[in-house]
Amino acid sequence: MSVKIQRMLLVFVTLFLVTSRIQLCYGQDEEENEEDAPETPPGQDNCNGIFLSYNFNGREKEYPRLKNATAQAWAFKAVASILNAGTEELKAWRMFLGFHHKEILVSATGATMVDGSDFPAAVGNGTTFVGNPMVDLKTAVDTAGDFNQISVQIEITGTQFGVKPPEIPMPKNIKLMNDGWKCPGAKRKGGYMHVCCKKDPKFKAPKVKSTKFAPRRWGDLSITYDVLQAYSNNYMAQVTLDNTSPIGGFDHWNLTWEWQYGEFINDMRGAFTSKKDPAACLYGTAGKYYRDFDFSNVMNCEKRPYISDMPLDKANDTKFGKLPSCCRNGSLLPSVMDPSKARSMFQMTVYKLPPYDNRTALTPPMKWQIKGVLGSNYKCGAPLRVDPTEFPDASGLLSKTTAVATWQVVCNMTKPEKKKARCCVSFSAYYNESVIPCNTCACGCPDTDKCNPDAKPMLLPSESLLVPFENRTVKAKAWAKLKKFPIPKKLPCPDNCGVSINWHINSDYSSGWTARVTLFNWEEFPFEDWFAAVKMDKAYAGYENVYSFNGTKLTNVAKTIFFHGLKDMNYLVAETNGSDPKKDPRVPGKQQSVISFTKDKTPGINIQAGDGFPTRVYFNGEECALPKSFPMKDSAHKSPISFLLVLFVTIITFMMIR
Repeated sequence: MSVKIQRMLLVFVTLFLVTSRIQLCYGQDEEENEEDAPETPPGQDNCNGIFLSYNFNGREKEYPRLKNATAQAWAFKAVASILNAGTEELKAWRMFLGFHHKEILVSATGATMVDGSDFPAAVGNGTTFVGNPMVDLKTAVDTAGDFNQISVQIEITGTQFGVKPPEIPMPKNIKLMNDGWKCPGAKRKGGYMHVCCKKDPKFKAPKVKSTKFAPRRWGDLSITYDVLQAYSNNYMAQVTLDNTSPIGGFDHWNLTWEWQYGEFINDMRGAFTSKKDPAACLYGTAGKYYRDFDFSNVMNCEKRPYISDMPLDKANDTKFGKLPSCCRNGSLLPSVMDPSKARSMFQMTVYKLPPYDNRTALTPPMKWQIKGVLGSNYKCGAPLRVDPTEFPDASGLLSKTTAVATWQVVCNMTKPEKKKARCCVSFSAYYNESVIPCNTCACGCPDTDKCNPDAKPMLLPSESLLVPFENRTVKAKAWAKLKKFPIPKKLPCPDNCGVSINWHINSDYSSGWTARVTLFNWEEFPFEDWFAAVKMDKAYAGYENVYSFNGTKLTNVAKTIFFHGLKDMNYLVAETNGSDPKKDPRVPGKQQSVISFTKDKTPGINIQAGDGFPTRVYFNGEECALPKSFPMKDSAHKSPISFLLVLFVTIITFMMIR
């Protein structure tokens, strides 16, 4: 081999070794960088989905200091986190924390509770968080791994009870509540727990139009917050309330929310606020920023305004009305009654404060709540950004205009808590002379000094249903003495309900049966466009007719019959004075109808065993409190079996004597 070739081989080998050395050094540097990087939480690197974690950061004993460990309060801190470690954007995330130590949350940064509850909030049965302000979680692929866009940390402070150190009060479980996701049981080690949730392969999502934002949701009440016009320091918003429940509704609705960044309402059409006081603006941040602004005509400056619908006479007022679906005095009816009255609408001009004083800085209010004089109890979720609402073009052309931005708030009916209903039901039947009245304190008991709030209600004669409770004492005692019922030393408290409903079994025969329903209004005001609904678990299929009301069998609510007043009979009048106010008690407003049922579609139904009584009753959307028992056959109405038994015993006795 020539010397020239040897030299060329030597240069080649040298270059190869140098190159290999450089690559080796590069690999060593990468390993060193990985060692210097902060450690990821256990389980996070192995998750290809949505990673949830909960880290307990400690606690301190609170006052009062008690020897009873189960009653001792502890202030605790924790951090809950949610990370999108998958390849699909998660819209409108919802994270459940299964608290179970009587926890009371005081604050939670980076999120809000799905039901819009104010702090402090009792969450001993668990709670669900939604993003605020970050509602959606993008993917690492779309953001180059930007943790600020793919994850949220919720810093929690609160109080818990009953867990002595060294035990750590952890939630039972954490999980993702979004549809189509599956979470196994969370893994726990000490004060840390985590879970990786993945797409459920068996879940079939309903076909919906592809949207840029979260898809619109379905609930009992849908509230839409549309921004119609946007300027540098203010915007025009339109709020639309749609009643989508077939049995829910409102009479005189009142709506409230909480502004996030010091906003205030300058003017409003189609609704008004209960308080008009410029002091909060003048002496607050708004007064410092808007120095030359005339606050004397501002509609409302409160952080939590209370808003009501305009009365009927303002519908054509050019300043306060002239809006579709406005000015109905707060009535929001089911569409089965009148679709045109299932929606309410109002508009307002909202002023903003720095640093949100630009056109694109638009944030909806949070913590929405709605109530009525009598109506369903609703829990409202957080507002979710949805695709802008489309409106017909005002010029009449076949085109559409869209809102600048749109949020949706979904509210759902909830069952009233014990002794917190606002209407009640009594039961009676032709085969029993006594009425089982409404439950004691069914609608609360503000005064219990002279009555027992925990006693069973005393049975009553039927005529006493027309007598106010304060005048029933004498009748109740006399009836108890006549029927030899026990009379408690401290009588039960009244039901204190503004509306009561009596369900009476009127007849029972081989081919059918009838009931009589009577509505009593004990309030000082009438109910316009009243409606009611009854759930009949065993008798629904046999419903035939109602004779003095409009009646409809609902198909989208299980085994429920809907009633409302006939034309010109849609008012349930208020309580009025008796014929002689000096001696006669006040008389409730009353409406009554007979309902007929057949038995051919309900074989085996036993009316006298309670099958003819409703299992749920609603009035104007409010679920009413039901008695805890049914009328039984009394001695005045002996059954044929008892008569045959007596006859049989008589014959046997006669034969034995012979």
